[in-house]
Amino acid sequence: MLAATLLSVFAPPAQAAGAMFCCHDANGKQICGDTLPRECYGRAYREIGSSGRTIREVEAPLNAEQRAQRAAEEEKRKREEAARKEQQRKDQALLNTYSNEQDIEAMRRRANDDVQKSIRSAEAKIAEIRKQRKKYENEAEFYKKKQLPVDIQKGLDNADFEIKAQESIIESKKKDLNVIREKYDEDRRRFIELTRSGAANALRR
Repeated sequence: MLAATLLSVFAPPAQAAGAMFCCHDANGKQICGDTLPRECYGRAYREIGSSGRTIREVEAPLNAEQRAQRAAEEEKRKREEAARKEQQRKDQALLNTYSNEQDIEAMRRRANDDVQKSIRSAEAKIAEIRKQRKKYENEAEFYKKKQLPVDIQKGLDNADFEIKAQESIIESKKKDLNVIREKYDEDRRRFIELTRSGAANALRR
């Protein structure tokens, strides 16, 4: 396989009718021939037609460092192309979701309202649990400096656990409010950018 590869790199190309092959040797002197001169092996060369015009240009074989650099450039190009396509997909989805800026604000309000409803529900549960806990606290007053009965201690512990659980829900929902704010701020910014630049018309075609 290696031998075949080396032959394909260094073997002279098939001669085209009236073609000339030219390159610059190690001293910078142009060398030409009706077949590829030996001085051109492993170098960049041009194939010149009978009209005197260059038919094609062939690059010199790359060394290991150049191959690595070209591979890195190709990988970078692929990443950039993938990112461009992903942004185009997101832009298309954005324009399919919203017709105007009012749509964005309406969806923002709905999302906020849903989260606020969950927060109010958790707060109501905490208030109810605290009322239940108060009953156990009142009963515990009769056992000062004594070990509490198991059912009273369990009632207090369960109430504390449930309060913490609801407080965790509230904390999580408040973070959701920030996520919603950032999402719809970005959607609005990008929507305005697309519609005012005219890019939206191209994406909607």
